[in-house]
Order: sequence, then structure tokens, then C-alpha cells
Amino acid sequence: MSLLLTGAATVALVMLALWAIHFPLRNAAIVDVGWAGGLGLLGVIYATAGQGWPDRRLLIGALTGIWGLRLALHLLTERVIGQEEEGRYAELRRKWRTGLGWKFLVFFEFQALLCVVLSAPFWLAASNEAPEFHWVELAGAGVWLVGLAGESVADSQLAGFKRNPANRGRTCRVGLWRYSRHPNYFFEWVIWMGLALVALPARGGWIGLASPALILFFLLRVTGIPATEEQAVRSRGEEYRSYQRTTSAFVPWFPKA
Repeated sequence: MSLLLTGAATVALVMLALWAIHFPLRNAAIVDVGWAGGLGLLGVIYATAGQGWPDRRLLIGALTGIWGLRLALHLLTERVIGQEEEGRYAELRRKWRTGLGWKFLVFFEFQALLCVVLSAPFWLAASNEAPEFHWVELAGAGVWLVGLAGESVADSQLAGFKRNPANRGRTCRVGLWRYSRHPNYFFEWVIWMGLALVALPARGGWIGLASPALILFFLLRVTGIPATEEQAVRSRGEEYRSYQRTTSAFVPWFPKA
């Protein structure tokens, strides 16, 4: 429990610092950087101070640290440094109107709380004292690798598409984006499934399955696809609606005629 409290306090302080930084930046998307980096940091904290088998702690620390660092750096370069604030956050400013500082503080710290809740598989794996790897853990590491590779490719393809001035205002339909409107979200969920599998053999490991379930709920129903597509329709109109009609929303699949 002390390990969980230490992790929670650390991520809360990180989010507080990012909240302060977002004022001069005028870009609340830095909270996304904190979310990814905070989760990676929690995994490293649990791996460093946990009581589980050292080899397993090394594995979960590497999986979470590599994933969190890569995603945080990607979000920092694509959404924060030299970028205008994403439409989702601009829309929040428009809806909230008053008391923006305090409302965004609650928003940032809620992300810290969410990080702690979602980090359950990391903590469970880091606490597992079994002195050898279970085959489910190795399978989970393989699933994680597939997810990381897919997410990295999707992010790279989208970034390359955006860098071309001729594509301004257009929808990316190249590579993985031809088969899914949100391949980055799909492979992010695959990463979470892999981490949950790594935690599954631990005592109470089934609790870790709640994390990919929550991620899936948020992606499909709350802050992922709904918010992203609302902004895409506002900015691109019928061009994006035609993309919605022909392309799978989440799971990569062949486009409709």
C-alpha cells in the first residue's frame, strides 16, 4: 500500500507541475504527455521498489518504461511543442468559459488518479514473487510487442502525412489508417492487453484485466473516438464523414466499397 501511495503522490505532483506549465503554453494537451509519462513512471517505481521476483520486476519496468517514454515523447512533439492547442481542449475552454484554471486543475489531477487506477497490472506483476516466468507472462510480453510496433507505425504514418502541406485539412488514409480510423487507439489497447496478461499469473492478477477494459471503454465511449471524431467532423465535414462510412472505427479491417 505504501508503494501505491508513493506512486500516487509522485504522479499527482507531476500533473500539478504540468498544470502550471500549461498556462504559459496555452495548451492543455500537455496533460496527455503527463498521462503517458505518469503511467510509465509508475511502472518503473513499482519495478524498482516492489517485492516480486527481480527478473519479473525488470520485465514489467522495461515494458512500461519503454512504452510510456515513447508515447510521452510522441505526444510532446506532435501535440505540444510548436503546436496549437488541440480542438478537444479548445472546445472544453469554450464550454467551461469561467474558472478555467481550477477546472483544468481538477481535470489534470483526475488524470493522475486514473493513472494510479490503471497501473494495477504493473503493481500486481511487480509484487509476484514466483521465481520463474509463466507462459502467460511471456505471451503477454509478445502481445505488448505487437501493440507497441503497431502503435509506433500508426503514429509515424500519421505524422508523415501531416508534415506534407498538401495534406492540410485532409484525412489520413495511408498505411494502417486505410484499415482503421484509429489504429493508434487499437494498438494502444493491444499494449494494455499484453500488460494485463503479464500480471495475470500473480495473486489477484485477474484484477489487472480491469485496466484494458477501462481503456476500451474510454476509447470507444468517452475521451477517445467520440471526442476525436466530433472535432474531425467540425473541421473536415463531409470529407471525414465519407471516411467514417467506409473505414472501420477501431479494429483494422478492409474498407467498404
